[in-house]
Amino acid sequence: MGFQEILWTIQSLPTSWQNIVDVLLVALVFFLILQLVRGTRAATLLRGIAIVLVLVWSLSSVLNLQAFSWLLGGTLTALAVALPVIFQEELRRWLDRVGRFVPSLSGESVRESDQVLLITEICDAVRLLARRYHGALIVLECETGLQEYIESGVALEANVTSALLQTIFFPNTALHDGAVIIRRGRILAAACTLPVSTARRLPDRQMGLRHRAALGISEVSDAVAIVVSEESGRISVVVSGRFIRSIDADRLAMILGEYIQRSRHPLWETWVRHLRSAG
Repeated sequence: MGFQEILWTIQSLPTSWQNIVDVLLVALVFFLILQLVRGTRAATLLRGIAIVLVLVWSLSSVLNLQAFSWLLGGTLTALAVALPVIFQEELRRWLDRVGRFVPSLSGESVRESDQVLLITEICDAVRLLARRYHGALIVLECETGLQEYIESGVALEANVTSALLQTIFFPNTALHDGAVIIRRGRILAAACTLPVSTARRLPDRQMGLRHRAALGISEVSDAVAIVVSEESGRISVVVSGRFIRSIDADRLAMILGEYIQRSRHPLWETWVRHLRSAG
């Protein structure tokens, strides 16, 4: 179909409310796709594919190249099959973001009093670990499940206490190398293996494997990762692929309080928050 045929089709559409809704839905789909790929590698790849297709399509339509148009149609069919393979990692992240629009219906959440105790214990442990230059990686599960990473570690099923966290991350112990994953106020596992980010742009080139693992888990989930550097003793928080660096225990408590409270928000507030973050 050439440009003239497309223009004729648009002009011949009856101006009914169904067609208006139809056009708006198509526009909404393209808008959501652009929002999802914004700032990712997929945005550059899709832009390049779109430019090539438009140029080739224009050339075949203007010059009326029948054989080339047939070849282009076959290429588009193959491309539709290849795109999920090319963008498999991006598709996984997009579907995960879409799934977060619907909050968990399990009904299980941490009570406000338990949240205060949880934050206090974590901040106390992190403060002492940083003072002693003991490296640590603590991950708090939010809406995205981390069961596959929990199963990679050693199961604990223990209450969160400052003493236990300090013991886990004491140098040269069996569980210190890896991440601790916390779900609903309990330490489910330690020495967990997390996906390591392949991002080239990091706030500091000297960031080690712990920081890359924290960045990696934040890229594939909405978890909150706390990192203590064993070289500098600096405390960092990683959320949604973004570092909050060089904070103290009091600032850490404020950040954790903000993100842990997300599980207590009603449905409509959750949707509004997601819509704002998508924009």
